[in-house]
Amino acid sequence: MINKLTGTLVALTNEMATLSAAMFEFSVQIPEFTRRQLQSQIGEAVTLYTIFSLDGTPQGKMTPKLVGFLSQIEREFFDLFCSVDGVGGKKALRAMVRPVSEIATIIEEQDVKSLSALPGIGPATAEKIVAKLRRKVPKFALMVTREVPREAEVALDVVSDTFQVLCNLGHSESEARKLLDQALEAKKKYPDVQTLLQAIYQQQR
Repeated sequence: MINKLTGTLVALTNEMATLSAAMFEFSVQIPEFTRRQLQSQIGEAVTLYTIFSLDGTPQGKMTPKLVGFLSQIEREFFDLFCSVDGVGGKKALRAMVRPVSEIATIIEEQDVKSLSALPGIGPATAEKIVAKLRRKVPKFALMVTREVPREAEVALDVVSDTFQVLCNLGHSESEARKLLDQALEAKKKYPDVQTLLQAIYQQQR
């Protein structure tokens, strides 16, 4: 069982981080929130707290995979999130576009509307999540989120909220990531979602 992996971050895609450790390279699935924290660390040593699982059904082909996070408590939250009927690993990874503390707060406050707006989570699933987890998430809601690199000059909640707005406006998740990355490359200050959205659409003209 691989519980923690430390190595050089050699590649990063929308859903995968590749770490080189000793003579091996490991492909680790990551959520959008984690990807944003790693995007400035290509070529640097990073540590991911991992969960090993098998994708597929007992009757079909089973594919091994590693899922990784930047802290043990984020990994613990993911495991808890997956325990809800109708969620599972793929849906949980897709939904985690916001910091764990924010998602936990939404669940604790029983904010079904905000929860159902996360990618892949509809109203029915949101109701199930709140019903099962609302009493189990207080410690996650109190988490202190890792700071985004200083040169980005933009808070993680602004980035994740803008990502969600772009998806709601009809952009695919990959398009939304690309638009955000292009805007953040300018390394300007974006104090709120509106400012970041304006920068994104100005660069498309």
